[in-house]
Amino acid sequence: MSEIIKNRRKIAIVLFNLGGPDSKEAVKPFLFNLFNDKYIITLPKFLRCVIAKLISSRREETAQKIYAHTGNKSPILAETIAQKEALKKELKNTKTVEFEIFICMRHWHPMTDEVVQNIEKYAPDEVIMLPLYPQFSTTTTASSFEEFTTKLKNKDKIKLKTICCYPIDEKFIKAHVSLIEEKLSSKDDLSGFRMLFSAHGLPEKMIKNGDPYQWQVEQTVEKITQLLSQKTKFKELDYKITYQSKVGPLKWIDPNTEDEIQLAGKEKKSLIIIPVAFVSEHVETLVELDIEYKKIADVSGIEYIRIPALSTDEIFIKSLAGMVTKLVQQSSGLLTSSEFVRTCPDYYSKCPCR
Repeated sequence: MSEIIKNRRKIAIVLFNLGGPDSKEAVKPFLFNLFNDKYIITLPKFLRCVIAKLISSRREETAQKIYAHTGNKSPILAETIAQKEALKKELKNTKTVEFEIFICMRHWHPMTDEVVQNIEKYAPDEVIMLPLYPQFSTTTTASSFEEFTTKLKNKDKIKLKTICCYPIDEKFIKAHVSLIEEKLSSKDDLSGFRMLFSAHGLPEKMIKNGDPYQWQVEQTVEKITQLLSQKTKFKELDYKITYQSKVGPLKWIDPNTEDEIQLAGKEKKSLIIIPVAFVSEHVETLVELDIEYKKIADVSGIEYIRIPALSTDEIFIKSLAGMVTKLVQQSSGLLTSSEFVRTCPDYYSKCPCR
């Protein structure tokens, strides 16, 4: 037994997420970091910095009011810590590998520099990069990965492995379906309801420039609805994919979630809202969906049901653990969803799996 322990590979798993302010005072610097990201504001460095300062100053008060609903801070770090602990528990019986899990936030603490230092102290044989963004986008996954790999000094000594995306991973899809079924278990007739699969939006120009995010969101929803439709209650699904959280003057991908809620109100269609690209509860779900958008539905007098984010759902954690385990066993360093047998269509040039 001691020989097995001695020869176990040391593997660092890095959970990537966007991050969020941990105090009222952190809102402005968090916003600056967000909008100073070259993948979000695609302008030369000097102009990007100027615009990021302007946006963070102008949006500080509004954003502080939003975060006031969640204790003047983002809940995303606490959510990610809970996911880390659940994943650690799921992987604990692995005999031939020693795992340590690190959280790396892109725009607030714990940020990349600190995380890289801690990983280098751990001195792993391998690093597995695991995004908590199921669908790949340059604005999230690519930004996080580039920042991390740039800062990691010992790349020549450490095998770096990547879970790129998992938009149709079998257990990821089943986790969504399970939460939908559980939340709607008391509803025998859904004929008066419309499902809105709401994802964070992106400027349309990013999709036109080859970002595969929207296409991958569509693949996720297709798999979820296919599985749901096998159940009698969901045979005649009325659903749409919508996008939320628009900011700035650029045209964003549509339809917009808020507009679709207003439309449903006019049509007297009750709503089931499913956060399909968020795996954590944070202000986009707890405030934007649960408070701001619900008010629109309430004014229209329609029922409004919100499905929880995946968070620490047991099936979702098994999905993450399964992908990690598969990648540990692979000699190559790139893994897409276990069922994602092809990469994105040729049009999506930003897909890293090409």
